[in-house]
Amino acid sequence: MKRKIELMAPAGSRDSLMAAIQGGADSVYFGVEQLNMRARATMNFTLEDLEEVAELCRSNGVRSYITVNTILYDHDISIMKRIVDRAKEAGIDAIIASDQGAIGYARSVGLECHISTQVNISNVETLRFYSHFADVAVLARELSLRQMEDIVKVIEREQIKGPSGELMQVEVFAHGALCMAVSGKCYLSLHSHNSSANRGACIQNCRRTYTVIDKEEGVEMEIDNEFIMSPKDLCTVDFLDQLLNTGVSVLKIEGRGREPGYVKTVIECYREAIDAYLDGTYNEEKVAGWMARLEKVYNRGFWGGYYLGQKLGEWTDGPGSKATTKKIYLGKVNHYYPKAGVGEFKMETHAIKPGDNIMITGPTTGVVEMEVDELWVNEKPADQATKGDLFSMKIDRVRESDKLYKIVDVER
Repeated sequence: MKRKIELMAPAGSRDSLMAAIQGGADSVYFGVEQLNMRARATMNFTLEDLEEVAELCRSNGVRSYITVNTILYDHDISIMKRIVDRAKEAGIDAIIASDQGAIGYARSVGLECHISTQVNISNVETLRFYSHFADVAVLARELSLRQMEDIVKVIEREQIKGPSGELMQVEVFAHGALCMAVSGKCYLSLHSHNSSANRGACIQNCRRTYTVIDKEEGVEMEIDNEFIMSPKDLCTVDFLDQLLNTGVSVLKIEGRGREPGYVKTVIECYREAIDAYLDGTYNEEKVAGWMARLEKVYNRGFWGGYYLGQKLGEWTDGPGSKATTKKIYLGKVNHYYPKAGVGEFKMETHAIKPGDNIMITGPTTGVVEMEVDELWVNEKPADQATKGDLFSMKIDRVRESDKLYKIVDVER
């Protein structure tokens, strides 16, 4: 029997949800309004969206998970129960939780539960405890591959099963942003701005520059790396064979705050890498190709996290993204003619010409990427379209109000 490895994608918006499905995700995770770790950072879904999201995922063979993974206070309990109840009614497959209140309530109403990384499961005894409540558990991000493998071996040897009666599944983060704090449990934002990261309201002040001053003499310490609290992004595609050899069965991609193009590119790369691992074609040449594609979308530089045994993080040496390409907003879809396969666009800014690489994103469209072949302005062939023009071109199905971007190389 062919081994099943689940690839889980982030969905911070409807556009990203479609991009995840297009990219080949097996499951998606998203937040609804409150009580999720990206409450501040994303266009979260609402409770009214749940039936539509569940049906869209189900029709595409994709599982759907809601994150309810913040710290809960007494006044949150009624909200948590409403989210869990609506998720079960809508046909959402599971919740991802860290607070025992949410975990216990999900179990009591018969909704599948997955244990969040916020619980910081670092040993098999903790996993054994949570197996009474959940079928899937995310391991702490600070574990090494050897430690992961040891936990999986005990699960198999001792047949540790979840409430479903199936062996516990081990989930790990495979790609995306990392936090300087243990498994993301950071208090810096709360200390500085009374805005708790553990309540989904992180302001990411770890990503800023700081100076260190000797308070007795007023001497400012010289630090080679200014961004001493901002880790590089996790990337495992270049040692994915080693990661999967541990026996883990779910790979989670971080990025609910990222745009649809990021989601589609990252999911496509890891989908291809997983498939290559399973059919025995995973090799250095393919890895180089995946790395080049991953470097094109948002990243702070890459490292392998603690999985390969590093004791300290690798810190970024500059602000923002190190992506080798960037998007430039051009305009929106004005109309689409399905019989002709032609899209009409309103150019709101900049210019476009044949040979340019473009991206169109939308809630139903997801992500469409292509190179411009021909353009028509005022129903005549043109060598470019500029601001204010109404132009058209051959393109796969897009929809009114979808956004049009040009993809350009970043100069370093």
